[in-house]
Amino acid sequence: MTWLTRIAALLALTLATGPAGAFWEYGHETVASIAWANVKPATRTAVRRILARQAALDTPTCPARTIEEASVWPDCVKPLKDAAGKSRFGYAYSWHYQNVSICEPFDLQPACKDGDCVSVQIDRQRRILADRGATPKDRAMALAFLVHFVGDLHQPLHAGDKGDRGGNDAKADYGIYAPDRLNLHSVWDGLLAERAISAPPPLVKRYPVATRRRLEAGSVTDWSRESWQAAHTAYAVAMHGEPCQPTPARLHLTDADVQQLQPLMRDEVVKGGLRLARLLDAALARG
Repeated sequence: MTWLTRIAALLALTLATGPAGAFWEYGHETVASIAWANVKPATRTAVRRILARQAALDTPTCPARTIEEASVWPDCVKPLKDAAGKSRFGYAYSWHYQNVSICEPFDLQPACKDGDCVSVQIDRQRRILADRGATPKDRAMALAFLVHFVGDLHQPLHAGDKGDRGGNDAKADYGIYAPDRLNLHSVWDGLLAERAISAPPPLVKRYPVATRRRLEAGSVTDWSRESWQAAHTAYAVAMHGEPCQPTPARLHLTDADVQQLQPLMRDEVVKGGLRLARLLDAALARG
């Protein structure tokens, strides 16, 4: 498979997920794997026990048998319908992102009205997961949502935008690759994520205690602000200047731009994994 063919395949996958976008599988699975490498043994035992009951989710085409499968379950189930043809999980569509303007002071309230945003749902799903009285189905679903949403929050264009649906409305080129449907959001969801995560050294490992404590610190609101700031950088690089000026008809990310953004993407993935580990330990380390 040529590199252009591979990019085309990745693009088809990322664009197939709909307007809100979805941090491509490689990103979510890597965040989950980093968390798995850094949680306490008791947390691993609890996760295995909860996912052993994942059949209760009644989504056989979207299994959640491992933490990596659970990390992509919330995207996999989006197209599922009930017997009447209605979306089974349409209620969760807006939970994957929060469109906080990078051109105004940071404020989660407008983007999180009625709790329909990723940061509020991280807290909500963590509480359900920690509830030993919740049903096996509810805990398995909460685990999958939590793992997935922490990944989403650390994809910067799920955390900040400039009135363009997280960059979905901003057409973009990725080096010499410039299909008409490619946009800034899909670049970050798939193409940039794959390149950044695949670069050495490997991201999935057990991190030193001091590193874990430094990167996992803060609240979900703090993490939201950091990702929003990263979104500001993402737009600034793509715009080659002031990010809040009018977006041109098409953005062009050069290879130098991609090289500049890779460390930011890698940092976000590592932070996501270690912060997820912290949340899982807090919810599950005692059973």
